[in-house]
Amino acid sequence: MNTLKIILFSLSAVSSYAALLYKLFSMRRSWRDPAYIVLMTTLILQCVTFTLGALSLSIGSVFGIPNLAILILHLAAVAYCISAQLLLMLWANPPSEIRTQIRAWIVSGAVLFVVLTVLFFVGNKPGTPGAAFAVGSSDPVILTYLLLFIISQAVPCVTIYLQCLPYAKSTSRVWLRRTLRTLAVGAVVLFCYCATRAVNIVSPALGWHLGAWAITPSIFSALGIVIVSFGLTMPSWGEHVSSVARWQRNYRSYRALYPLWHSLYQSSPGIALEPPAEGDTDRRWSDLHYRLHRRVIEIRDGWRALRPYMDRADTPDGNQALAEARKIRQALEAKTSGVAPAESQDNGAFDDHDAKTFAAEVAWLTQVSEAYARLG
Repeated sequence: MNTLKIILFSLSAVSSYAALLYKLFSMRRSWRDPAYIVLMTTLILQCVTFTLGALSLSIGSVFGIPNLAILILHLAAVAYCISAQLLLMLWANPPSEIRTQIRAWIVSGAVLFVVLTVLFFVGNKPGTPGAAFAVGSSDPVILTYLLLFIISQAVPCVTIYLQCLPYAKSTSRVWLRRTLRTLAVGAVVLFCYCATRAVNIVSPALGWHLGAWAITPSIFSALGIVIVSFGLTMPSWGEHVSSVARWQRNYRSYRALYPLWHSLYQSSPGIALEPPAEGDTDRRWSDLHYRLHRRVIEIRDGWRALRPYMDRADTPDGNQALAEARKIRQALEAKTSGVAPAESQDNGAFDDHDAKTFAAEVAWLTQVSEAYARLG
């Protein structure tokens, strides 16, 4: 079972180091930001905690003191929980507004450090096995030490969960909202670790033999830390994911608008701000958002240029995009032949589609362009 615990601790450590290394790349532009400093502190403590977790079971003594590695592990875990709590507060509030709360958490952590250290040295009698501090014991001093430690881990899980959900609802930043929800899930999983670990701790005093179930806390711990590591880095890489997705949407729209735009451009070359590359094969996609705006504007300008040739006939029920595409095609043919309809359309907009947003405008024109392309 110790081998499985070491594997699970190692998995948590690897995810922690991956998150730490990822965040190191933004050090130059963020090193003065208090939230970034606390985030890096949190990740470093997370790495230390789970590295020690993987090593503590095989370390007999440190500086000649038996089981001292376990105390260092527990103190690092306490510092990690407090740092994570401070990080969440800094994400949601300006530092000037939460100085009192920050001071309270730091003072509480310092007091807990002293109490745990005293209990450890009182309970760490000669010959005390490391398993007594790592798993559980019927000794009242060690039992108090372990219960106090696991309570110190459970309280931040509860407070982080209770804070994440309201903060997630109030923020307008999409990826921060997703981060907070992910951290809320991680807090629930880590609370399950605390609950099952508490059962492990009291089992020797109550005479319970948990058998294979004793590994359950380590599973919850590894899973929770992987989720938390994922969540802590989400604000950084999330915006890049959104940018890529947005670029892909813009690219699809830009290409989908080409058939309609190309016909209108051939009819009215003056609508183009810049001469297009032959066959629309220009690959300078870094300014795609600008190019998409230009394409929409040029389609509108080209459509308005067709007003003298646009039939006033009512749009029939059914596929309105297809009906508009047919009108445009007929208008282009009329302009080419020089024969205007008896009653031309006298406005410059698609009658029932006065889009309120640019995205809605692109979506509608894309439907018209696709319908236009299907006409052949």
